[in-house]
Amino acid sequence: MKTALSADALCKEHHTGSHHPERPERFDAALHALDGLDLLPLDSRHATEDELSLCHSRPYIRLVEREVTTGFHELSTGDTIISPRSLDAATRATGGALNAVDAVMGGQAQNAFCIVRPPGHHATPIRGMGFCLFNSIAIAGRYAQQKYGVERVLIADWDVHHGNGTQDIFYSDGTVFFFSTHQYPWYPGTGAASESGEGPGQGTTLNCPFPAGSGRKEILGAFQEKLLPAAETFKPGLVLISAGFDSRIGDPLGNFMLTDADFADLTKVMREIADKHAGGRLVSVLEGGYSLEGLAAGVRAHVEALV
Repeated sequence: MKTALSADALCKEHHTGSHHPERPERFDAALHALDGLDLLPLDSRHATEDELSLCHSRPYIRLVEREVTTGFHELSTGDTIISPRSLDAATRATGGALNAVDAVMGGQAQNAFCIVRPPGHHATPIRGMGFCLFNSIAIAGRYAQQKYGVERVLIADWDVHHGNGTQDIFYSDGTVFFFSTHQYPWYPGTGAASESGEGPGQGTTLNCPFPAGSGRKEILGAFQEKLLPAAETFKPGLVLISAGFDSRIGDPLGNFMLTDADFADLTKVMREIADKHAGGRLVSVLEGGYSLEGLAAGVRAHVEALV
C-alpha cells in the first residue's frame, strides 16, 4: 500500500499578513518538496461541527465562526491572526486529517502525510492560540476512536514548541498517549517533565523538555529511549505525528539543531512503533516549520521515510 497525501489548496486562503511566519507559501514549499514521489492523493472536505466538537467546546467553535465572519483580525482567545477564509481553511485542514485517518484505517493507504495550515497543536478545547484554530491531530485521534473503535492512540509531537492544546485535551483521558519533545523554556511555557497526566490519564503524558541548542542526541535519544518503551506498554492501535519542522536547524522560531537525516530517523522510530503495534497505521500532520527551505527539506526527508 502507498503513502497517502492530503493537501488542500484552500489552506492557502488563510491569510496572516505580510512578514508573518505562518504564511501561505509554507503550503507550496511543503507540497513542491514532494514532487516525484509516488503518493496516493486524497480528496478534500470540511470537518463538520460535530467532528470539531470531539475536542472543542461548541461555544468556542461558535466564537471562531463569529469572529472570522465579522472580520476580526485576530482571535480574541490568543495570538492567532484570522482573515475572511480562515474558518474554511481550518475546517479543511482538519477534514484532510480525518480523510487521512479514513484512508489508513480503511486500508487504502499504509500511512499518510497531511499538508495543512493553520497548524493545530496549540488549540485547547476552549481557546485558539499560537497560530492555531482547531486541533487537527487531536480531533483525528478522537475520530479514529469514535468511528473505528480504536482503543488506544499514540500522538508524538516533535515540533520545537510544546503541543499544549493536545496535552490539555487528553491530560485526564488515559486512552490517548501524548509524547512531546520541545524547547524549554519556550512558547507556550508548558511541557515540564513533571506534567504527566492526571486521574485516568496519569502516566499517559510524557514530556521531554530540552534547552536551546539540543539536537539529534537529545531528541532522537528521547524517542528511542523513552517513547519506544512507553509504546511497548501502551500498545497503540493508531500512531499519529504532530510533525513540526521548526525543530530543524536554522528555523527562525526555534533553536533546535535537527537535520533532515534526523527527521528521517525520527520517522523510522514512529514507523517501528506503528508496524509493531498498529498494523503500520500512521498519520502525520504538519504543524510548524517557518523557514521555507528548511520546511521543504524536512518534509521531503520525513515523507521519503514514510514511503
